[in-house]
Amino acid sequence: MNRARSLDLRQYWALTKPRVVALIVFTALVGMFLAVPGLPPLRETVFGLLGIWLAAASAAAINHLIDQRIDKVMVRTADRPLATGALNPSQVLAFAVCLGALSMAILIALVNPLTAGLTFASLIGYAIVYTGFLKRATPQNIVIGGIAGAAPPLLGWAAVTNMQGQWDWAHALLLVLIIFVWTPPHFWALAIFRREDYARALVPMLPVTHGVAYTRWQILFYTVLLCVVTLLPVAIGMSGLFYLGGAVVLGLAFLWYAWRLLDPPDELFAMRVFNYSVVYLMALFAFLLVDHWLMPWLTPAQAFGLERIG
Repeated sequence: MNRARSLDLRQYWALTKPRVVALIVFTALVGMFLAVPGLPPLRETVFGLLGIWLAAASAAAINHLIDQRIDKVMVRTADRPLATGALNPSQVLAFAVCLGALSMAILIALVNPLTAGLTFASLIGYAIVYTGFLKRATPQNIVIGGIAGAAPPLLGWAAVTNMQGQWDWAHALLLVLIIFVWTPPHFWALAIFRREDYARALVPMLPVTHGVAYTRWQILFYTVLLCVVTLLPVAIGMSGLFYLGGAVVLGLAFLWYAWRLLDPPDELFAMRVFNYSVVYLMALFAFLLVDHWLMPWLTPAQAFGLERIG
C-alpha cells in the first residue's frame, strides 16, 4: 500500500515538470529582489513564490493533459504519467484544477490581486493558448507562446511592489524581454535534436517545417539579439559592471555555441546547446541578483555622474 502511494505521488510530482518550474520560480525570485532596494517583504515573497509555483505546476499538468496523444509517440515524453497509463485524464485534470485554484486563492488573499491576475493570464497563455493552439498551428509557436513563459520575473516584481513604483513596469518588462528572446534558441536547439519526434507527432516545429539549416541560422540570429538585449539593464542603469562582465562572458559563450551549431561536430551538439542555454539563463539571472547587492559605485550610470534609476 505504501509503495503504491509512493509511486502515485511520484507520478503526480512528474506532472509538475519540477526542473522547468524550478527555473520559473528562480527567475520570479530574482524579479522580487530586483524590485526593491533591500530585502523584499517576507509574506509577499514566500506566498508569492508559492502561488507562482502552484500556477506553473498547474500549467504543466494541463500541458500533460492536452499533449497526451503527442507524448505517446515521442521518445522524449513516452514515459510521462498519461502516456504510460499510470494516471488517467480525470486524475490529471482534477490535480491541475486544484493546483490552479489554490494558487489563485493564495495570491489574491496573501499577495495582491494584480499578481493573481498576471499569473492567471500566464497560466492560460501557456497551458491553453500555446499548448492547445499555437503548438499545432505555426512553426513560430515558441516565439509567440514564449510571452507566457517569460512572465515569471514580472510576476515576482508585482508580488512585492504591486507595480506602484515609477520604473516598475519598465524594469520588470526588461527582464521579461530577456527570457522572451532567450526562448527560441533554447527550444529550437532541442527541436533540432528531436525533429523526428516532432515530425512523427505532427507538431510543426521549425526544423520540421523549414529544415535544420534554416533553424540553425534562426538560433544564431536570436542569440545575437539576446546578447544585445542583455546589455540593456546596464544601459538604463538598472545593473552595474559585475552583471555586465557576466553577461558578456555568458553571451560570448552562447554565440560560440550558436555559431558552432551551423556546422556541428555531431548530432548531439544541438543538445549541448540546449543544455548550455539552461545554464546561461540561470547564471545570467544570478549575476543580476548578485550585482543588485554590490556597492553602488559599480554602476556605470553613477560612475559617469548619472543617478541610479530604481
